[in-house]
Amino acid sequence: MRWPLAIAGLALLAYGAVLTWEFATSRTVNAVQGAAWFLGGPLVHDGLVAPVVGLVGLGIGRVLPRPWRAPVVAGLVLTGVLALLSLPLLWRPFGVVTNPGLHDRDYGTGLAIAVGFVWAVVVVVGVARQHRSRLAARRDQSRCRHH
Repeated sequence: MRWPLAIAGLALLAYGAVLTWEFATSRTVNAVQGAAWFLGGPLVHDGLVAPVVGLVGLGIGRVLPRPWRAPVVAGLVLTGVLALLSLPLLWRPFGVVTNPGLHDRDYGTGLAIAVGFVWAVVVVVGVARQHRSRLAARRDQSRCRHH
């Protein structure tokens, strides 16, 4: 089963390379925008977003109680990814040909709503984990008293 999947994946990779080549050679502006997207995105992620999220995660690991660590780190990672994905349209909303229904919105508000939702889930999960941790600690204490 692996060989058919590998062949299909390589075929799709080759087709993507052909489409990328056609896009980049059709106009100079396409080549510049494509390079900015394909090179700039990973550079911003690896040079800025990942180190900041990693350092904040390390700091949080030392400060927050154990039940809150994983949800907060997940929230930081998702916030970083959302910010990175929205950056091109926040920076230059109409840098590409407009697509009705895609470009006719307020990206800052959309990002704020998405990040707010992520952190609301972080709080709910953190509270649930903390509650479960306290219940487990009480059970352990009651078992110790009976023995």
